[in-house]
Amino acid sequence: MHAVLSVLLPIFGLILAGFVCGRRGWLGAGATDGLNRFVVRLALPAELFQSMATVTRAQVDHPAFVGAFTAGMLATFAAGFAADWRRPADGRNRLSGAAIEGLTSSYANTAFIGIPLCLGVFGPAGLPPVVLATLLTVCALFALAIALVELDLQSGHGIARTLLRVVGALLRNPLVAAPLLGIAVNLCGLGLGGPVQHFTSLLGDAASPCALVTIGLFLAETAGRPAPAGAVARLVAAKLLLQPALTAVLAFAVFRMPLLWAQAAVLIAALPTGTGPFMLARLYGREADIASRATLVSTVLSLATVSALLAWIG
Repeated sequence: MHAVLSVLLPIFGLILAGFVCGRRGWLGAGATDGLNRFVVRLALPAELFQSMATVTRAQVDHPAFVGAFTAGMLATFAAGFAADWRRPADGRNRLSGAAIEGLTSSYANTAFIGIPLCLGVFGPAGLPPVVLATLLTVCALFALAIALVELDLQSGHGIARTLLRVVGALLRNPLVAAPLLGIAVNLCGLGLGGPVQHFTSLLGDAASPCALVTIGLFLAETAGRPAPAGAVARLVAAKLLLQPALTAVLAFAVFRMPLLWAQAAVLIAALPTGTGPFMLARLYGREADIASRATLVSTVLSLATVSALLAWIG
């Protein structure tokens, strides 16, 4: 419990700081959108670029872990997507809305919670699995959601033209272009020079705290506007219960991997929702109130669920 509290309390503190700033008006009008754009356009792309440019083959050459974690993540995404697709809707932006709901149900907070938690539980041996899970979450899952959102936005121009528009929009999106550029740098063996790595580190380190403050600002703006409780409960249950359960079955019964890697896969899958879905929903004008509340509620409830999982790990 103490290990989980030491990781979660700073997160609550940053959300609370944003909430207080929003209620007091300390950051001025438009702060929520301005800070969110800073994260989406600058800080997070810098973090993704550096991650892909510096990742080593030893960190990603674990196919059993990749299979178990990715399959559990995508199955949970599909469940969240399908559940939102069945909600009463007028048909507008239905694909992008369902994509963001699917992302909210499966996007684990690997960077801000997963890394310190895995290091605390498993020691240095816990770093490779959480680094690999972070790459899968923010590059593969996030890119899938962005592709579906752009497909929704660019539809109505014929299949070939729509696909060209989607590809063009994805390549212009920093959240997709930055990791692709990082992969190119990595494959070319160029590496990152000291100044470049320092620059991307300074910028990338601001992504998570600024995103959490942005959630607090948004919660202050929407404090009197209720979010659909059923949708929030469904997304939180999928994130904290369904995803770790599916991952546990895959990690222990389907794929063969070392015990530490199997335990790490389940622990990372059980992490609460990260800030990515909210940032995407806010950027594209979708249901950010649901994403923000699901992030907050899942983080609060994960104090109990993750503690129970740590007791099981021993």
